Amino acid sequence: MNDKKKKSPLPAPAHTGTEETLPPKSGDFKAEDGASKPRPEFGGYTVAGKPQAVPPGLYPVATPIGNLRDITIRALDVLTRADVIACEDSRITKRLLNAYGIDQPLLVYHEHNAEAIRPRIMEQLARGGIVALVTDAGTPLVSDPGFKLVREAAAEGHKVYPIPGASAPIAALTGAGLPSDRFLFAGFPPSKQQARQAFLKEFSHIPATLIFFESPKRLKDSLKQMATLWPGRQAVVARELTKLYEEFRRDRLDVLAASYEAENTPKGEIVILVGPPDASETQSSEADLDQLLHQALESLSVRDASQQVAEMTGLKKKQVYSRALEIAREKDG
Repeated sequence: MNDKKKKSPLPAPAHTGTEETLPPKSGDFKAEDGASKPRPEFGGYTVAGKPQAVPPGLYPVATPIGNLRDITIRALDVLTRADVIACEDSRITKRLLNAYGIDQPLLVYHEHNAEAIRPRIMEQLARGGIVALVTDAGTPLVSDPGFKLVREAAAEGHKVYPIPGASAPIAALTGAGLPSDRFLFAGFPPSKQQARQAFLKEFSHIPATLIFFESPKRLKDSLKQMATLWPGRQAVVARELTKLYEEFRRDRLDVLAASYEAENTPKGEIVILVGPPDASETQSSEADLDQLLHQALESLSVRDASQQVAEMTGLKKKQVYSRALEIAREKDG
């Protein structure tokens, strides 16, 4: 590795014109001691300390989800010293690297070529190389197939150093105003209606805020199905996070579904957040489960009845079977 070449200072990032509105460049502001001081010019800051050492290993590196300035200093340390950067789309990654004057080798690595390319990455690690793993936007392995590479690297004894940063689910959650003490990220719902219905039902009784990705063209259908399952729940649709036209729309699911149904298909990346069930919804769900099981047990065995009801409700088979046994024993007793 050519350390002398890689220790050259990084040039300032290019302003792309797609970032958020910047603060005014002039005027006074109050310092911590209360004194009035001139506001510093935009970009008039320095980075304390020297670049960190980057030992050999695999580095899953979070990258911006829209605003190029949402890159961490540590991420830049790694990207400038990587022997190779494994990326989904070299064109997208190149735009980020160009903004910061980085010119390290790229290796395209995604779900369609992973089996063929992974051995090459493992060879690089075996030689004591530094490999950065990036996704097109956000944190690798979040709705991304990179976990197999991380698993194999760890199994072979290579160090894995996560470099945290931007993540669309977390950005959406922090701006949503929904309970954040418990949350579950579920990725993209299936595209087909029947499969999507079964998928969503699996999360009906989870006491946590649910986070989904969705495409603009399927947003209306997904909201409609969610509103059918959970009409009174509070929800948020977050769109174009960190970009110029960032938007959060907050309301009940049924209201959001009706609102988007009356509008043109939106543009941009979308995150849907659904608040957890309240106590009345949980109690109602338990009563509905008992009613369905009572009806099914009139003509079916405990096993068949529990399987049928589990498929209808999306609940776990073990949970439904346990309750079916209790009801059957109560009847026999």
